[in-house]
Amino acid sequence: MIKFSQNNFISIRPMIFAFILTVSLLFCSKLLQAQGDHRSGIIPRPVEEIRKEGSFIMKPDTKLFFANGGKVKASFFNQYLKDLSGFSLKTSSKAESNAMSFLIDTASNIQPEGYVLDVSSKGIVIKAIDERGLFYGLQSLIQLIKKNGNTTSVQAYHIEDAPRFAYRGMHLDVARHMFSVTAIKKWLDLLAFYKINTFHWHLTDDQGWRIEIKKYPLLQSISAFRKETLIGHKRTDPHLFDGKRYGGYYTQEEVKDIVAYAAARQITTIPEIEMPGHAQAVLAAYPNLGCTGGPYQTATYWGVFEDVFCAGNEETFSFLEDVLDEVIPLFPSKYVHIGGDECPKTRWHNCPKCQKRIKDEKLKDEHELQSYFIERMEKYLHAKGKRIIGWDEILEGGLAPDATVMSWRGLEGGIAAAKLKHNVIMTPEKFVYLDYYQSLNTTEPIAAGGYLPLRKIYEYEPMPDELSKSEQSYIQGVQANVWSEYLNEAAKAEYMIFPRIIALAETAWSRPEYKNYPDFLSRLNENLRFLKGIHYSTSFNEITGESVQHASAFKLSTDLANAEIHYTTNGTDPTASSLKYISPVNIKKSGIIKARLFKNRKAAGKLYEQTLVKSLATGKKVILAQPGQGNYNMEPQILTNGIPGSPLYNNGEWLGFSGTDFEAVVDLGTVQAINEIGLNILHYQWQKMHPPQVLTFEISSDHIHFQEVSRQTVFGKEGIDQVLHKLNPIKARYIKIKATNVGIIPNGFYGAGTKAWLLVDEIIIN
Repeated sequence: MIKFSQNNFISIRPMIFAFILTVSLLFCSKLLQAQGDHRSGIIPRPVEEIRKEGSFIMKPDTKLFFANGGKVKASFFNQYLKDLSGFSLKTSSKAESNAMSFLIDTASNIQPEGYVLDVSSKGIVIKAIDERGLFYGLQSLIQLIKKNGNTTSVQAYHIEDAPRFAYRGMHLDVARHMFSVTAIKKWLDLLAFYKINTFHWHLTDDQGWRIEIKKYPLLQSISAFRKETLIGHKRTDPHLFDGKRYGGYYTQEEVKDIVAYAAARQITTIPEIEMPGHAQAVLAAYPNLGCTGGPYQTATYWGVFEDVFCAGNEETFSFLEDVLDEVIPLFPSKYVHIGGDECPKTRWHNCPKCQKRIKDEKLKDEHELQSYFIERMEKYLHAKGKRIIGWDEILEGGLAPDATVMSWRGLEGGIAAAKLKHNVIMTPEKFVYLDYYQSLNTTEPIAAGGYLPLRKIYEYEPMPDELSKSEQSYIQGVQANVWSEYLNEAAKAEYMIFPRIIALAETAWSRPEYKNYPDFLSRLNENLRFLKGIHYSTSFNEITGESVQHASAFKLSTDLANAEIHYTTNGTDPTASSLKYISPVNIKKSGIIKARLFKNRKAAGKLYEQTLVKSLATGKKVILAQPGQGNYNMEPQILTNGIPGSPLYNNGEWLGFSGTDFEAVVDLGTVQAINEIGLNILHYQWQKMHPPQVLTFEISSDHIHFQEVSRQTVFGKEGIDQVLHKLNPIKARYIKIKATNVGIIPNGFYGAGTKAWLLVDEIIIN
């Protein structure tokens, strides 16, 4: 027997642990590899998938058999099969061997829209309790088909599947920029393929009216057109325009065609007719429907406008009821979306008719007047057999009895509506807005703002933890929104939509416990073959970076498999001979890090570069007097993490305050001599982002007694304004920074009367 002393045991224990850990990791790796080999690769990932021995060989004489009244549009399948193998399949009136059978079994325990798919060497059977289930089983089958030489086969599988959420949607705005019927149909094909079942069609807004209403011909001749369109981003000052008339609309026949096309692919189309705000295009044609009588014009740039439908005018409701009377027959959906968002109350506050309505209806204020407006339209639609959906602003002033809420400004609206026992669709802009940038690369095409990479939308969880189990039952589903302000052509829209909508599809369909981003990426790369003819983004394979180790180092990473990262810190572009990234790069001074992906020593993807800031404040603790708000509610440490906020305000580095002040204290850890102090401020008045009224810097050695050392009240720079103040050398440990928000945006500026945003970032102390 070998005996070990305590010291010997202590020295050998790490080796034993390391051996056990290595064996365990190898075992787990083999297990995961085996599981991966047996997964089907289908997107969205099925509930259960069991790989079996053998495969089914498809031949030109293979038949399609529909039993028990089951019918499903098989054109997708046959078109794909013909493109892949050169042949398509014919239907048979009876069950045969070497056939694909589609069965409706209403007595089975399969969930609505769910299916069971069985593939063996003898044939293929798809079973469901409804036509949608058969259709979705067929889409999964397509992803299993493989071509090897002259053989077209399907690996044997048993798959049981059903959706997590009943509502799985994509919104498309055509008011800002239109897309052809052909383009929309192409996108509907892919939405259906990935089991998206709702197409939310945003047809009207300030910049254009896009649906034919025969009773009001001026909607077609005036409201459908704008005299010109903004060039570049709205944040630029002054605005530039192209001077070209833009517009058009979908005829009622075209609308019927698209709705029918979607329905054949198990997609319900929900129209959105905006009210009471976003009405400027209508008012351009029918000025009597506004509070001032005009004149108005169809908007030529993007934003929120004060001229809205007059809520005190009976003609407004007659007009909208007439419009809806023509819209309703075109859309079999039980829902009509009535907008309800971003409706300024300034005109109502100053309108005698609106004030009389408030008095006559015994309403408290203009917020309750909006509730009155929404409830009145809800009652009209309800009498027509329809239910309303509205953006979360319809909660203001009281919610219409039967309304469904789309929570877009964050999670709060959805949580509040669910607690009130109203159905909710989760559409928070921070997680599902496809007009956000999907990469921080400077070569990305212009976008609205915000940052939504593929991983972020995939990892979004639509079910709020704040809700009880019973309250969670009101969360009907999730939707990605495509706003078209900066999508002036179909190719750019596709670039923003795909593949992010595919990630949303898996979030909407698959069980959360089954979701795994690396696994999804693997399946996505296999699925890219189905995006033939689509101008999709590959930004998910690029480099990302973040500060680590209290901002003393910078970490680079990529999701691109089998790729190396090479980088430089001397300003030159990296090559395959540059330093290979292995571990976080130590940051000793301010500068720029550049990186690029390489596969087999060949460059892959776009050049990555990031400016890094190093000062006495970098990595130091920050204490905020109050947290940021909305999409700019970030951790305090972003102010000292060495990464400056982007001019596109999309890299998650800006801390923002809506109508409220900013105050922060930086703790340097020890008393030190300082001679420079500064802060970055973002100033884009066309985005409601204003510099502070007053910015002050104070210092202290004990965190009790602070002395003001610098003050600034004039800020003239548009964009990022880096405030840097030189000081006579002075000793301090604590630096307090205060910035006074302008509060309510003054007259003469965009958004006058609403709260101003104050955005701040990297604190610099030298």
